[in-house]
Amino acid sequence: MTADQLQSIIRAGLNCEHLAVEGDGRHWYATIVSADFEGKRLLARQRLVYATMGERIKTDEVHALSMKTFTPAEWSAKTE
Repeated sequence: MTADQLQSIIRAGLNCEHLAVEGDGRHWYATIVSADFEGKRLLARQRLVYATMGERIKTDEVHALSMKTFTPAEWSAKTE
């Protein structure tokens, strides 16, 4: 798994305004900005991201994914 492949998988399942993925091929860190997170708490946001991974998480193709999730408004406030 590469960072580009992981980005493609996440983008296929979420409408991302911003997506950055870094990692070593097994352990990943992602910053994800999506309107899909509106009105959702942290755990619900993470579940949406993990749902995009599907079997890749269960089969250990993606061993670990740490993430920061933001709505567009949260991201805008953070980056101002």
